[in-house]
Amino acid sequence: MDLSKELQERYEQLSKLTDLPKNYIQLSLKYKAQKEELITYKTKANYWESQFSKLKDRESALIEEVEALKAALKKREHQLFGKRSEKPSRQQESVNQSCEPKKRGQQVGQKGHGRRDYSHLPTLEEDVSLVEARCPCCGLAYEELKDTEDSEVLEMINVKAYRRCIRRKRYKRCCRCAGNPDPQLVSAPVTEKLIPKSKLGVSIWAKLLVGKYGYQQPLNRLVDELSNYGLDLSMGTMTEGLKRLLPLFIPMYDAVVDRSLSAVHWHADETGWKVFEPLEGKKNPRWYLWIFHNAETVVYKMSPWRSSKVLIDHFGQNTQGGTLNVDRYSAYKAIAKSGLFTLAFCWAHVRRDFLTYAKGYRKCEPWALSWVESIHHLYHLNKQRQQHKVGSNLFKQLQKKLKTTLEDMYQRACDEEANEDLLPSQRKLVKSFLNHFDGLSIFIERPDIPMDNNLAERGLRSSVIGRKNYYGSGSIWSAKLTAAMFTLVKTLKLHGINFHTWLLAYLHECAMNGGAAPDDLQRYLPWNMSEDLKARFAHPPKHENASDSL
Repeated sequence: MDLSKELQERYEQLSKLTDLPKNYIQLSLKYKAQKEELITYKTKANYWESQFSKLKDRESALIEEVEALKAALKKREHQLFGKRSEKPSRQQESVNQSCEPKKRGQQVGQKGHGRRDYSHLPTLEEDVSLVEARCPCCGLAYEELKDTEDSEVLEMINVKAYRRCIRRKRYKRCCRCAGNPDPQLVSAPVTEKLIPKSKLGVSIWAKLLVGKYGYQQPLNRLVDELSNYGLDLSMGTMTEGLKRLLPLFIPMYDAVVDRSLSAVHWHADETGWKVFEPLEGKKNPRWYLWIFHNAETVVYKMSPWRSSKVLIDHFGQNTQGGTLNVDRYSAYKAIAKSGLFTLAFCWAHVRRDFLTYAKGYRKCEPWALSWVESIHHLYHLNKQRQQHKVGSNLFKQLQKKLKTTLEDMYQRACDEEANEDLLPSQRKLVKSFLNHFDGLSIFIERPDIPMDNNLAERGLRSSVIGRKNYYGSGSIWSAKLTAAMFTLVKTLKLHGINFHTWLLAYLHECAMNGGAAPDDLQRYLPWNMSEDLKARFAHPPKHENASDSL
């Protein structure tokens, strides 16, 4: 009984052993199927993980693009509807913070300029009397007193066009002297004219030149103004006359340019200008008006190109040394690489970058404004330093403080560039600051170099107004005249000379010289004028002829 049971158990064990290969095969197939399924799931998981990563990157890129578009939109809105000035608010400028600043006019606590003095103007006295100087009740006449109650009113001069009828007297010889070279009939000399056979006098041409190039008025508007004075002129006459006046100003323009090239420091900038005469090799009418401003001269140059070739042509290949205050345009960097100039970059442009960023990226506004505040502090220290004599103790102290402040700004920029959490738009500003740091730090060791290029930018303001008013130049000769006149207007103004007075005297001498430029140009250049002549040219013209201005 026990034996049979034991045999049965062994039989069952042998049966299980015989099923092992079969079970093994089944398990192997199942394992293989599950492994393939696992690989498939892992592949799908990796695929969807990569897709999710791509979508996240795409989302981040789209968010950044949306932020950039929002910033650009805010920038355009500010350009269209915002304030045009970067000056601090009235509240920041107010000395007495307890008083609310006024929206306009003189602010509380600020020094005023006082009443203007007009005693230099011509005076026309008027006596005003009562119509009925008697008592309305009894009719008894009032007694007139010696003292008066005085007041004054400013009025404009009554301008009126007039004709100069010139009668040249004729004479007949009464002698028969053999040595007399005169003919039998002798006439008085011909009256000088700026343009031969033209009826327009010096005063009219001076008014047109001052109006267009001094006050940026279109020529057709000036012609309409003259018609209100009873003088009807055609546009063709005006245009042809200006073209014939160009050779009179070219020698003066060249003299100013020569004086400018003898300097060692300039402010340079450029702006667009339209010239509508076709030029070979140029497909559009877009030219460029360049400015080179220094302590004595303001030179404008008209060129069809906006490249470093313009700078090399202007300054010459042999120029060595000199410093240019410029913006970050690549043409200036190209000439700096050649070793011709040292570039001093503009801190106002750096400040403007951070201000624009703060207006566009509201989330990063505190970061951008902190940079603006640092730049403001740098300006403040530099202004304090300039108030002291170079080499004095106070100057040295402020110099050291200024240098330390700039080094701290540089270190901050380096730290922020290494920060991986910095946005790409922020990193772009920081990298630009670091790339231009050498040119931005020149003013530290050279106090005579300004921190910004505002001088050149202000010099282009009036020309930009002219570009908007009369839309550029219709021909190349007109563009050359524009550059020459802008140069003379700004250079003379730099020396405190009234351009209208100077122009009347200069054109009158040109007329005396037969319609050509004077032989002696040096007396009309501000740096060669005597103090007496410069003082006379500083006042407005007393009369239209100005023949005795010299």
